[in-house]
Amino acid sequence: MSVFTRVTEAELATWLERFDVGALVEQRGILSGIENTNYFVTTGAGRYVLTLFEKLQPHELPFYLDLMGHLAHAGFPCPAPVADRDGRTLGALNGKPAALVTRLDGEPVMTPAPAHCGRVGDALARLHLASRGYAGRLDNLRGPPWWTATAPVLMRFLDAEDRALLDAEVAFQASHRHDVLPRGVVHADLFRDNVLFAGDTIGGVIDFYFACVDLWLYDVAITVNDWCTRDDGTLDAARARALLDAYATLRPFTPEEHAAWPVMLRAGALRFWVSRLYDLHLPRPGDLVHAHDPARFQRVLRAHVAHVDVPLAERVGSPA
Repeated sequence: MSVFTRVTEAELATWLERFDVGALVEQRGILSGIENTNYFVTTGAGRYVLTLFEKLQPHELPFYLDLMGHLAHAGFPCPAPVADRDGRTLGALNGKPAALVTRLDGEPVMTPAPAHCGRVGDALARLHLASRGYAGRLDNLRGPPWWTATAPVLMRFLDAEDRALLDAEVAFQASHRHDVLPRGVVHADLFRDNVLFAGDTIGGVIDFYFACVDLWLYDVAITVNDWCTRDDGTLDAARARALLDAYATLRPFTPEEHAAWPVMLRAGALRFWVSRLYDLHLPRPGDLVHAHDPARFQRVLRAHVAHVDVPLAERVGSPA
């Protein structure tokens, strides 16, 4: 959510004329994030978020926008795309695909307690279950083919120890298949800054622009890796158990998912270590660009690798 493409107040006011949202009152660039240009937008009718898509192409975007519409219609707390007077939720602004969505109440909790993690586990299970009737299909654009192709590009930026870790983990993931695991729509980026808490409840889940069809357990692992890890990369038992128990109350884990859990934790850590390395060393030009520290997920990956031989029943945070 950085500002790569500038939009003036006059440009935005003109663009908004196609919507029934009233006149522009205020716009403000959103500083966090790295993929798209985002603005908070206030009009006479309410509060919204404007997104200009910097990488995704127009033919890819209906999957995300229609998914948010589907989930919002089902009662899941996520942004709802706003249609213009012609019924279109996708337009163009300053040469980029653009969409307007509702802005939700709440603030991220960056130091979560087990209770927060429990609510996140519940929300993730509800997201997976609510999306079962969604007809859209999109493969994971940041899955194994992507990290396999990207890892060699990053080797020149790493020391020998990290090169060995990256090479070994890509090979490790390639040696595993997960054809029998349940799959469906996943958020794929349910980090702390993408969940808004309004008091003790979740006011909204945001930023669906990595969503895709993939393994549900992979989505759980990505979420646990962010919400339930300590600064040294190890899992916090209380937070992990709260998240996993809440999730499994609504969607119990299969025996095959239990067996695959250690591999999925490592896959989730690998994906974000690779993407953060790429964004740090090969950034795109833009204003207010915020690159996340890749070292965090290097530590998470190392911690998971160190526990590879621990029986699943003894692993902290196993989906038991």
